[in-house]
Amino acid sequence: MTEKNVVFTGSATAMVTPFAESGPNLAALDALIDFQIEGGTDALVVCGTTGEPSTMELSEEAVVIRRAVERVHGRIPVIAGAGSNDTAFAVRSARQAQELGADALLLVTPYYNKTTQQGLIRHFCTVADAVELPILLYNVPSRTGLNLQPATLKALAQHPNIVGVKEASGNIEQVVEIAALCPELALYSGNDDQVVPLLALGGKGVISVAANVVPRKVHDMVRLWLEGDHAGSLALQLELLPLIKALFSEVNPIPVKTALNDMGFACGPLRLPLIEMQENNHARLREEMRRFGLLQ
Repeated sequence: MTEKNVVFTGSATAMVTPFAESGPNLAALDALIDFQIEGGTDALVVCGTTGEPSTMELSEEAVVIRRAVERVHGRIPVIAGAGSNDTAFAVRSARQAQELGADALLLVTPYYNKTTQQGLIRHFCTVADAVELPILLYNVPSRTGLNLQPATLKALAQHPNIVGVKEASGNIEQVVEIAALCPELALYSGNDDQVVPLLALGGKGVISVAANVVPRKVHDMVRLWLEGDHAGSLALQLELLPLIKALFSEVNPIPVKTALNDMGFACGPLRLPLIEMQENNHARLREEMRRFGLLQ
């Protein structure tokens, strides 16, 4: 099978959701979107894990998706998170994102109640049948307790709307098998510390948390690799590693939202059960941010 249409190539930012007391802070969201586009980001993911959708009403997600689509105004793709462990809810979320003008969807594997590999096929195909948008699947077993296996992904790749996968298992052997079994799917790194290894396996880019704060660096890391400057790309991967580790010193998105607030983006509070960053980890994060000139 030939490769399907690619939603994006390069760096997509898994965006935080700025909150005010009344709900999403749209002025702050505008500022973040402008910062990303000016920084060379190739696509935006809204209402994904980093955006705290588990604590958002469907109506709040609609507000964020609509504003992102309007602010981006077709300059880069807007990808909406629409995953759920409830297939019927995922269908409603996916249809809403399509109606609001999203360019693509990101669907995480069901969590907590989980399912079998055959259940994964039925779950994802049910959502894919309900919309006309291209879909990226998201495999992050550390969060969901469920691994999307390569053979299952191969079966899912037969659906015309399923065009790519965000791979965050951290298992390079599995990624190699996916690259071999599913050449028709666009492969994206879901781990900021493994971007270059996935690019070396034919990956199209990354869906990145770190790009929230250093969009140009992450964009350039992918660009350099795709242009053939593998040494330059690797140098950026290694340069970013201490910052990446600091950004994952606590559960995502605690550190990255803290970092953006420190940078003056008025992203507001985290929603429970997420809480403020521990002071020792915050100090470490700020030290790494200073190295990149991110603090005044």
